[in-house]
Amino acid sequence: MRERINISGALKMLVILIVLAAAVFLLCKGVQKMETGQQAESLKQLDSSIRKATMTCYATEGVYPPSVQYLKENYGIQIDEGKFTVFYEVFGDNMMPEITVMERQ
Repeated sequence: MRERINISGALKMLVILIVLAAAVFLLCKGVQKMETGQQAESLKQLDSSIRKATMTCYATEGVYPPSVQYLKENYGIQIDEGKFTVFYEVFGDNMMPEITVMERQ
């Protein structure tokens, strides 16, 4: 009879460990999904900030900014270059530049 109690106790412990491991796994997946959402939002905000600064420059100075560096120096744009890459292609002083913001891999 004593062996049966030990097996039952071991089985309960195993079930508890499995449930605990599953809970930790689901928690980690939730945190990972939240971080992915935050990165996507950061990318979207950076793109929007660059576009707004570009339009502000055009409205203020009458020409589009010549580079992203110009936006950084004169319009307060901050780019985490470890996380994002910005492609900024100018076609002329009076044509909206092509702006692409991408997450670094």
